[in-house]
Amino acid sequence: MDSLIDTYELSNKVRIPVIGFGTWQTPAGEVAKIAVKSALTSGYRHIDTAEMYGNEQSVGAAIKESGIARQRIFLTSKLNNHAHSYQAATAAIDQSLKDLQVSYLDLFLIHWPNPKSARDNDWQKHLQDTWRALEDAYQAGKIKAIGVSNFRIRHLKILAETQQIQPMVNQIRVCPGDVDQETINYCRQNNILIEAYSPLGTGKIFSNSTLKAIAAKNQRTVAQVCLRWSLQHHFLPLPKSIHENRIEENTQLFDFELSPADMQTIDQLDGIVGYAPNPDSVDF
Repeated sequence: MDSLIDTYELSNKVRIPVIGFGTWQTPAGEVAKIAVKSALTSGYRHIDTAEMYGNEQSVGAAIKESGIARQRIFLTSKLNNHAHSYQAATAAIDQSLKDLQVSYLDLFLIHWPNPKSARDNDWQKHLQDTWRALEDAYQAGKIKAIGVSNFRIRHLKILAETQQIQPMVNQIRVCPGDVDQETINYCRQNNILIEAYSPLGTGKIFSNSTLKAIAAKNQRTVAQVCLRWSLQHHFLPLPKSIHENRIEENTQLFDFELSPADMQTIDQLDGIVGYAPNPDSVDF
């Protein structure tokens, strides 16, 4: 791995850049446009957004204004929670394409496995029907790769009962101190790439004494250490920022390597992040 544009290969042979720029909690409008354009200027070629973020139009405008050819950018979006049915998901995919001003998406994910809006009405069937909409959009060429987000093993097994195409990606929260190894192992056994959202955790991660010591030893920032740890585990991290200097700083990951001892020390961290990623209930 030498640069931001190095790639992993998904199960369908699509190549995906090893690090992406996340836009969660990035306000729509000029803030989002400036952040995305700064990321592209810094060398990112993988942009991650979602219907739920409310900033697809701004992300699409930024990509267009960047002047970078569409085929050189890997663009991901995700399904909003209200669209868990075949018809609703199909319409939502078309809306994302329209809002992003593109003719295809490189990757589209089901954002949550069983959101509260679908949970009381046979959510397993809703999930399977929703996945079928993604499969059909993939077959139609609207999407180059399909996957899921926030799925645990039980959710993936529900899809497996009826799926014609296996998810290529599972985007889950992974950062030092928060690693769902059971889900990661299952995905790897089934050739499902792990994307790591919130790879820098929350604010607490930056004051952790262990990470600060490793960063100082390597003459790096805590953020760079966390992202390098993610890459060395062959996750695909999705850092986000709206600050140009931090966006640039988070790209400087390919001229150093964490030692096996540093990796092991970070692996042993636990409980430094402090919240469960779940919008609707403690049991998603």
